[in-house]
Amino acid sequence: MPRILHFGLGAFHRAHQAAFTQDAGGWQIEAVSMRNPALSDALNAAGGRWHLVERVPEGPRVLPMTVIVRAHCLATDPAGTLARMADPEVQVVTATVTEKGYGFHPATRKLDVDHPSIAPDLKDPTAPTGLVGALAEGLRLRRAAGLSGLTIISCDNLTGNGHLLARLVGDFARLRDPALADWIAATCTFPDSMVDRITPASSDATFAAVRAATGLDDPLAVETEPFRQWVIEDRFAGPRPAWEKAGALLVADVAPYEVMKLRMLNGSHSLIAYLGAVAGLEAVRDVMAVPAFRSLVRRHMQAAADTLPAIPGFDPATYTADLLRRFENPAIRHLCLQIATDGSQKLPPRIFAPAAEALSQGKTANAFALVTAVWIRFLQGRADTGGPIAPKDPLADALMLAAGSDVAAVAKVLGLLDRLPFSSEDWCSRVSGHLDALRKMGAVAYAEALT
Repeated sequence: MPRILHFGLGAFHRAHQAAFTQDAGGWQIEAVSMRNPALSDALNAAGGRWHLVERVPEGPRVLPMTVIVRAHCLATDPAGTLARMADPEVQVVTATVTEKGYGFHPATRKLDVDHPSIAPDLKDPTAPTGLVGALAEGLRLRRAAGLSGLTIISCDNLTGNGHLLARLVGDFARLRDPALADWIAATCTFPDSMVDRITPASSDATFAAVRAATGLDDPLAVETEPFRQWVIEDRFAGPRPAWEKAGALLVADVAPYEVMKLRMLNGSHSLIAYLGAVAGLEAVRDVMAVPAFRSLVRRHMQAAADTLPAIPGFDPATYTADLLRRFENPAIRHLCLQIATDGSQKLPPRIFAPAAEALSQGKTANAFALVTAVWIRFLQGRADTGGPIAPKDPLADALMLAAGSDVAAVAKVLGLLDRLPFSSEDWCSRVSGHLDALRKMGAVAYAEALT
């Protein structure tokens, strides 16, 4: 039976690509934990089985998952893991390692040879620890075995994720062996893809739902929403699962769909996360239960929709209504702090890119200025309730120091993000005005004043 090798053995993979693949039938997955062997060891001990809990308002649906047949850990067994890419059974590689796992310069989207996920692998390419180095080494082994190329699909929230990954792997391989880079370019494909499924962190309630439905204790259980979406560029190097049977959309160009999702869903998700953290609210559903916050979220979606390219058959009003229903789902406990991580990586495509487009068209981009202000307020490290906030971000220390509490916070924070695609004193002034009001009034009172 043909197989997929997946890098990034986290909850999202087990709720999304694994679910699509199991429902499509005919293929199996070998999944790779990048650093921690605990999860891969546990999955192997369980025979690759776990349960997926779909949270619907009428009660949880518990689904047995069996599509992962083996798990590996790159950190503890790089040679054994990457040897799988030289097996003819493996035809497709997928990846979910988050935005920060790609090791590129955000401003140029070129390989960052000093990045912690790249530099060590350039020094010792046969024992890689990062995605790009692992792919380059695995493809080297595949080429040496005389096999054909692979389809490699990024499933992370990055614009043009497949084309980006192709460039990074190609540049990395070229530093090792130009012939290898040429072989990858000639035989492998890196389709763009857009993924969507809300996947909260597993909790005691997740495990209790499985126990109630099956009588089993499953520490590997994952919970998710019933909605799922996968849009894939129809460009494959060889055989692939029939993912369209499970609802995936195969298209010629993913770009319009990913921009739609990044700006309307992910952008509003960031707004919700930072509002919730600042207001001392735990989950997305709690934020959406505050009428003034819900109104701001709807406004943001409408502003984001105004920046979108034309998408055949796409109705922004319907998509907005669907998103609001998903965010309001009382059965989903999606933590604000889980979504709020890595803002310096996530906000450029979600918030700053549409802001730049709006400003270039002579618009105020006020909705995007508000999200930026709430993010900076979040970086100041204390909620309106007085409780501490500990931002998780690759630039956390520098961002929190820059955020401080003085009137220069906006300039200092944005000055750290040299990838900002615009410079607008008026827009930065709007950010400062929102930030000042958030500090003085609190998030809830300011939202009420705006609505």
